[in-house]
Amino acid sequence: MRVVTAQIGHETNTFSVTPTRLENFRQGSTNGCFVGGEAIVAACRNTRTIHGGFVKAAETAGAEIVPLLSTFATPSGTVEESAYEQLRSMLLTRLEAARPFDAVALDLHGAMVTDRHEDAEGDLIAAVREAVGSSMPIIVTLDLHANATRAMADVADAIIGFDEYPHTDMLERGVEAMNLAIRAARRNIAPTMAYCQLPLLTMPPMQCTLREPMRSLLDLVHDIEERDTVLNATLAMGFPFADIRDAGVAVLVTTDGDQALADGLAQELAREVWRARDAFMPTLTPVGEAIDFARTAPGPVVFADGSDNPGGGGPCDGTVVLSELIASGLDGAVVAVIADPESMDAAIAAGVGNHVDLTLGGKTDDRHGPPLKVRAYVRVLSDGGFALKGAMGAGARASMGKAAVIVVAGVEIVVTQRRIQPFDAELLRSVGIEPRDRRFIALKSAVHFRSTYQEFAHAIFDADTPGVHRPDFQAYDYKKLRRPIYPLDDVAFDPR
Repeated sequence: MRVVTAQIGHETNTFSVTPTRLENFRQGSTNGCFVGGEAIVAACRNTRTIHGGFVKAAETAGAEIVPLLSTFATPSGTVEESAYEQLRSMLLTRLEAARPFDAVALDLHGAMVTDRHEDAEGDLIAAVREAVGSSMPIIVTLDLHANATRAMADVADAIIGFDEYPHTDMLERGVEAMNLAIRAARRNIAPTMAYCQLPLLTMPPMQCTLREPMRSLLDLVHDIEERDTVLNATLAMGFPFADIRDAGVAVLVTTDGDQALADGLAQELAREVWRARDAFMPTLTPVGEAIDFARTAPGPVVFADGSDNPGGGGPCDGTVVLSELIASGLDGAVVAVIADPESMDAAIAAGVGNHVDLTLGGKTDDRHGPPLKVRAYVRVLSDGGFALKGAMGAGARASMGKAAVIVVAGVEIVVTQRRIQPFDAELLRSVGIEPRDRRFIALKSAVHFRSTYQEFAHAIFDADTPGVHRPDFQAYDYKKLRRPIYPLDDVAFDPR
């Protein structure tokens, strides 16, 4: 039994001005190059990742896993068509060379947009289907933020989305997908999938499965999965920062050969999501209000600056929160991170223990605050590498590029070469900052930080700040999105 696997991942924010190039995928690939084979197995074994799950399940079942490619570019703007075409060609060429094999497992995101393809994953899965034929099992994993489309569902045998946000269940979903691929290849099951798209957009803060309404909806997903012949139920909450026709919520249910049951359960799940639609609107807190709260709080206050979240395409160099913190005089404040290679180079040139004049942040666009002229003390310089230890991705390595801790008016600022979402508290600890000992922690993250910070934060606020990942529908001028759609429009929906 041989199962080929591949990952080509990107979450495309079409409102970002930063295009996504081939080099961005190269930086996000296993071992920094587009390798396949044992290098991917070695890098992913014993990690809480999708490919870690693929490896674990295949080895447990005595199947041979044949990884062809593993790359994920940090979310940003539209993917250049030439980059996508090269990656697709690489995958298809390696797919042909890997014959014979018995099944395909694809580790995708579900919200990649290229210059030509609004639904790049739909195109990619279709290309794989054409290459392997109609009888070969193709099992696909998607992120919870996938804009899952009918085109994807029409060519995959099963689509398995993440259950949890923060994405703490990637290992389990990888195991689930590989097991389905092996069972389908052995003809022990006949995956039969139902797809239902809702006229609904939701924003990331309230997609969090640690909060309502998502907690109860996830309980329903798990209840559905306990029913006879059900193989998987998936709630794809969508990525609203991609202005494409099919952005938004969809549900998928896969059964063992029972289309009528799959259809009925997908309608049941869609109906419950629709009933909860008004509960998905987040409450945003101004920076000053959160700072005032933190002055007397007995423990760390986390300010989630999701509007500049690099995990959703933000430039990660916004200065709005930093500017107010500098002016506030608040003790014990940290900002993570400001991605600014120019300031990083200047800090290195100045050296630890010295001061340096910087034009910090605000260099990518005019939507996240202007550059700040500051005189900073260089406290720490680092190579920027660290190991993830939280429930999301534990065991994997991460890199900020080179990193520094600089101090301006008492505010500690983590400056990096690369855009990186600081969801794991180990990022701060790797540069000598213990987050439990700080009063105010501003993180360029929408929800993933909860995977490690929620256990010790006294309070968490969703930031009322500007940016290309701001959880506010009024901040975006949609041109391609299908209409009518809630909450932009009044719309009736009956999933029958």
